[in-house]
Amino acid sequence: MTHTSRFSLGIVGAGQFAGQFAKLFHAHPAISAVHVTDVIQDRATALVDRLGLDGAFPSFEAMLDGDVDAVAIFTQRWTHGPLVVQALRGGKHVYSAVPMAISVGEIAAIIEAVRETGLTYMMGETSYYNPATVYARQRRAEGAFGRIFYAEGDYVHDMDLGFYEAYQYSGGAEWKRTASYPPMLYPTHSVGGVLGGIGGHAVSVSCIGVRDERGDGVFDRAVSMFDNDFSNATALFELAGGGSMRINEFRRVGYPSHLRESRFRYFGTEGSFEQLVDSAVWQDKESVTDVSELLRTTATLAADDPSLADVAPALRDGFVSGLAPVQDASRLPHELRALPTGHEGSHQFLVDDFARAVADRTLPPVNAWEAARYTLPGIIAHQSALRGGERLPVPDFGDAPADVAAGAASPSSASFPAGPRGSRR
Repeated sequence: MTHTSRFSLGIVGAGQFAGQFAKLFHAHPAISAVHVTDVIQDRATALVDRLGLDGAFPSFEAMLDGDVDAVAIFTQRWTHGPLVVQALRGGKHVYSAVPMAISVGEIAAIIEAVRETGLTYMMGETSYYNPATVYARQRRAEGAFGRIFYAEGDYVHDMDLGFYEAYQYSGGAEWKRTASYPPMLYPTHSVGGVLGGIGGHAVSVSCIGVRDERGDGVFDRAVSMFDNDFSNATALFELAGGGSMRINEFRRVGYPSHLRESRFRYFGTEGSFEQLVDSAVWQDKESVTDVSELLRTTATLAADDPSLADVAPALRDGFVSGLAPVQDASRLPHELRALPTGHEGSHQFLVDDFARAVADRTLPPVNAWEAARYTLPGIIAHQSALRGGERLPVPDFGDAPADVAAGAASPSSASFPAGPRGSRR
């Protein structure tokens, strides 16, 4: 059966990252039209012309007043919270780039708006579909870990490998003010990869921040709009039900971020899984198994711009060869499979999750309540670092309410055309 429920989408922000997703949204069979807006109008117009999209709006407000059904927000990372609420209150479904928001109050306002409007909200956390996270989810579902009592997530993205250029592109002459963005306020790639694999949520945290010593005006409190001089931070979280999670957010680090920027480890009473830059192993009490090939993808980060990868994967028997074997390409619409992907093959899955959630009115995996659990821990961790590592409670908004989740299906169960060999799990 083919769905006839299609919707139009407006992309907010036409920067470096938005173009990757614009291609995918434009190709998805559930999306009827894609428009763009940006505070720099020429960027919006250029993106429309380059990809053959359906038009540009002169402003975010004009887009909300227009006839688009949903918006995808790709603006500066500290601006997401208020824009999301404005869009939801304006009657639009919302896809938001990470992070969800930068304060507890902003997150609470998003959850309240989702609950009151009944509209779809999804945060596009790439680590949810990182091959390591997918693998951990599968092994957890099998019970292979036993009781998982400890896990680690690292987001090790050095400023020298792409971040300087990205902030210069988006921040203009004042870019150093924004490049000092606190590492723990961008925690979802690391936290999301842990909790996306094992579930649960954090209940308390102690965090240590490392003050920067580069001396180039970045991470300088006298310059920073965030009053921040931490370039690296490490947090230890207590998890609900016992156990712990350690998170690293590093921006000054001798590490090949362009090869793998997020990596994970999970330890259980019966089995464990560990990942490095170019290898990964599953371990139990009897043996060690190299699972690197299961997780290997050609959709790595491009060396010239670590924020994205413009990898055009070839089709092999109707499946995307750029994805890792552990990723289920068969659930993707055929139209997405040969398009560029990024962040270790996650982009198509995120676009498909949102399209299905809006078209079928189902709950996406990284819904508002799940997104809060990926974002809030970092917000409180930064507060802990500012207080010398004081242990602080991490609030939790709970699971998505039953009335919101009622009737929600797995995103892989919706029935958009699958193309050749497109059976779904």
